Amino acid sequence: MNIARKRTHFLFILCCFSSILAKAQPFYFPPDTGVWETINTQNLGWCDDELDDLHGFLEEKNTKAFIILKNGRIAVEWYYGTFTQDSIWYWASAGKSLTSTLIGIAQEEGLLSVDDPTQDYLGVGWTNTTAEQEAQITIRHQLTMTTGLNDAVFSCTNPICLNFVAAAGTRWAYHNGPYTLLGKVIETTSGQSLNNYYSSRVGSKIAAPGAYVSIGFNKVFFSTARSMARFGLLIQAGGVWDTTTVLGDLNYVTTMTSPSQELNPSYGYLWWLNGQSTYMLPATQTIFNGSLINTAPDDLYAALGKDDQKIYIVPSENLVVIRMGDVASEGSLALSDFDEVLWEKIMHLNCTTAVDQEMNNAPQLILSPNPVENQLKVTLDVAIETIFIYNSIGALVVQTKEDTINLSHLSAGVYFMNVKTKDQQMLFQKFVKQ
Repeated sequence: MNIARKRTHFLFILCCFSSILAKAQPFYFPPDTGVWETINTQNLGWCDDELDDLHGFLEEKNTKAFIILKNGRIAVEWYYGTFTQDSIWYWASAGKSLTSTLIGIAQEEGLLSVDDPTQDYLGVGWTNTTAEQEAQITIRHQLTMTTGLNDAVFSCTNPICLNFVAAAGTRWAYHNGPYTLLGKVIETTSGQSLNNYYSSRVGSKIAAPGAYVSIGFNKVFFSTARSMARFGLLIQAGGVWDTTTVLGDLNYVTTMTSPSQELNPSYGYLWWLNGQSTYMLPATQTIFNGSLINTAPDDLYAALGKDDQKIYIVPSENLVVIRMGDVASEGSLALSDFDEVLWEKIMHLNCTTAVDQEMNNAPQLILSPNPVENQLKVTLDVAIETIFIYNSIGALVVQTKEDTINLSHLSAGVYFMNVKTKDQQMLFQKFVKQ
């Protein structure tokens, strides 16, 4: 079976085999203290042998912590060596995605706009460029790695290091220096330290303690694996934590986790995006064809850090996957071949015998046309109880009992439909709105 068929097979069987139990459960947010609910992997149709293989692979690859959340509940939580649930570790560049979220909160509070020139907050002369060149650089360019500044001097934030290579917005290059200065932007406009701003706006609201630590020029975030998982769950839920809105600007959340420019469509606002036609990587101007992670679902997006610190989010399957540890594989500062092998193993967790039998008995769900402009017809050979449609970040946008649905109010993009039948089955299908 080729990789494309494996991906399709996994998405279909995970829905058809386990969705009655898993997807029917309400989305769950763990309490601030006490027990974090779990979900039995057997009820997800996951094989013990495949789980053992995944466990051994992660141990071999210098992993310290690994978590899989399904609908917010813990399906897998493994720690290795002396590392425990309470151990602290660094996120490396996975912390960039957290900083992007803080910028979104600051914008929602009216403290800044991503289209503001960065010099409004850092002052004139924060770079070693001409006044005209510097004035063109905005916060959005920092978020999208398109400042046009020379990334050959990677982490330095002193003005003398930040030299002109190309006009802002015309060149994509993974560059730590301009990113790191986003923390100073937040501090300047909020009047608080970056750590106080994180704690008051995010950490205290989702019970995810952690802190940025200065290491050289860098600001590196440290926390437990569970804090990392809580943050992933917050973003999966569209910036809402149970009844608390942390980042209420859904447009920003969507933009943050969507292609932010044409130069590297696999990059959002400091988030990496799977399923795009091309991608670029740190320290190179080469454009690679295909998806970031061929073995993973197309709608996956991720916070990726040096030495394989990972937050993966898959909206179509309500999955959050966390990996902390030492370097697992030689690769770039973000992506490595570890990602490819890891997701191949995750996608093989399902027991094929039971799943194949379930697939043979599953009703056939047909959506037409697909892609769709306005009217979508749902055809199913059993009675429909309710239809749920979710956007690419997992937010519910339509709930109906009708089999012909007007989607003219939805913006263009990828959507995911769950159909609950009268006999309590749950069927899944992806479609594209033009």
